[in-house]
Amino acid sequence: MNYLESLRNRYSVKKFDKNKVVSSELITNILEAAKLSASSLGLQPYEIIIAESSEMKEKLIPAFYNPSQISTCSHLIVITSKNNISPDYIGEYFTQISTTREIPLETLDPFRESISKHIQKLSSDEVMTWADKQSYIVLGNLMFAAALENVDTCPMEGFKQEIIDGILGLDSQIEKVAVTLALGYRSEEDEFQNFKKVRKPNDKLFKFI
Repeated sequence: MNYLESLRNRYSVKKFDKNKVVSSELITNILEAAKLSASSLGLQPYEIIIAESSEMKEKLIPAFYNPSQISTCSHLIVITSKNNISPDYIGEYFTQISTTREIPLETLDPFRESISKHIQKLSSDEVMTWADKQSYIVLGNLMFAAALENVDTCPMEGFKQEIIDGILGLDSQIEKVAVTLALGYRSEEDEFQNFKKVRKPNDKLFKFI
């Protein structure tokens, strides 16, 4: 199946087959796509939590306005975004660059200073908005990778922030849940899989200039 066929086959699943579990190998592949995702300045201002145990998914059900996907999915991916970017966080990033590319850390000082100055200019709200945007880039990569692996998904924003943060033990001063993604295999009972996709026609969607 090529990538366009995979995307045509993809839809936001409303009910998964509870008896079908996504293999650890496929989960690893899909998460690698998240790891390889582009992010502004390369800072990856997010973390990814994978709920795979029945116990944890059960705990998370009350945090969602529509619990159908959470109660039937194989895995739930939770993407948390940073509320602030500290000098230590930037420092760790540049240490990783130095180690990975085998170059002296001090040669990166101009680049580090440039990034630090840029982040310092942003307000707290601007940092959170920026981090959320990066989280959605990751979400897109996860959904695409899953589609290529014939794994079904449903992106979900309909959750109660304080409840889900509390269940996951997140410090709201440091990070928050940006978006979630349920993974699994569609249930035969999910009638939405038979609906035709509704998309804007090309002349309404694309504008060449």
